[in-house]
Amino acid sequence: MADKKTQASVETETDDPKLGWNDYAEKLNGRFAMIGLTLLLLLEFFTRQDFFTWLGLK
Repeated sequence: MADKKTQASVETETDDPKLGWNDYAEKLNGRFAMIGLTLLLLLEFFTRQDFFTWLGLK
């Protein structure tokens, strides 16, 4: 049999950027925002003061 030489197709992978707007950063930011909002609501519930009063700004 004759050897058939086939060209390997070159596929370039597009990596997500390490900095800036990417899916991983957006998901992580959203998770931290929800944790912060939950903690803020719990703080207001247990102290019966809003956040600005708790900081002494009101």
